[in-house]
Amino acid sequence: MHDLKTITALGGSEPRTDTFPHITISENDGLALASVAARLGSEDECNKHMQDLLGAVPAPGQAVLGEPESGFWMGPDQWMIEAPKETHELLADDLKDRFTGCASVTEQSGAWVCFDLVGAGMEDVTERLCAVPIRKMQTLEARRTIIHQLGCFVIRHTGADHLRVIGPRASAGTLHHALMTAAESTA
Repeated sequence: MHDLKTITALGGSEPRTDTFPHITISENDGLALASVAARLGSEDECNKHMQDLLGAVPAPGQAVLGEPESGFWMGPDQWMIEAPKETHELLADDLKDRFTGCASVTEQSGAWVCFDLVGAGMEDVTERLCAVPIRKMQTLEARRTIIHQLGCFVIRHTGADHLRVIGPRASAGTLHHALMTAAESTA
């Protein structure tokens, strides 16, 4: 039998953390992700299940932090759900059971990479990365944007100095390079 070992999106055996005096950039390899898209004609039923799951349906441009599941709006009647991978490795399967017939649920854990930017310099770094109005964004606002020619989501997370960046896993190295370059240029 093979002795397989998982690797992070950046190719390490452990998630990478880079620390600067004004910001810390951490690869967050501990999320299970699944997308939920309401099926035509089942939007109300899907919204009810989303309400039961998160306590609220994420509105356009918003995120909802729940325990243990959280979610953010991706488009009309579409959301990304996240939960700790350690306890929700089968998140997509669990959501398929919950949203039976009213939504299409797709496993997303292997498709995306997550970086958490935390520190007093988060807004300065973000301004160099993308065109989101970071200084006007409130906690739990979510935006789809372009970072270094990559389609990404940014979520102003809990705390005034915490931003979560979710981008394509296949381009994790490119995204990480952009984050590092912006952090170095604002140091």
